[in-house]
Amino acid sequence: MPHITVQMYPGRDDTKKKKLADELVKAASAALDVPEKSFSVSIVDVPQDEWTEKVYKNAVDPNNKTIYKRPGY
Repeated sequence: MPHITVQMYPGRDDTKKKKLADELVKAASAALDVPEKSFSVSIVDVPQDEWTEKVYKNAVDPNNKTIYKRPGY
C-alpha cells in the first residue's frame, strides 16, 4: 500500500520506466508521508490505437470522480 499504475503509449525502455517509478514513489512518499518502501508501481504500455477503449473510457472519462489530474486534450 499504496500502488501506483501508469498507463502510457509504448516506446520507453526499462531504464526510463524504472526512473519514472522511482520519481513517482519519491514524490508520492513525500506528499503522503508514507515510507518509500511501502509503494509498488506498475507501468502498462497501451498502444495508441487502443487508448480510447482501454484507458480513456475506463479511467480518464470526464465522469470519473476518482481522477484528480485531468489531461489537457
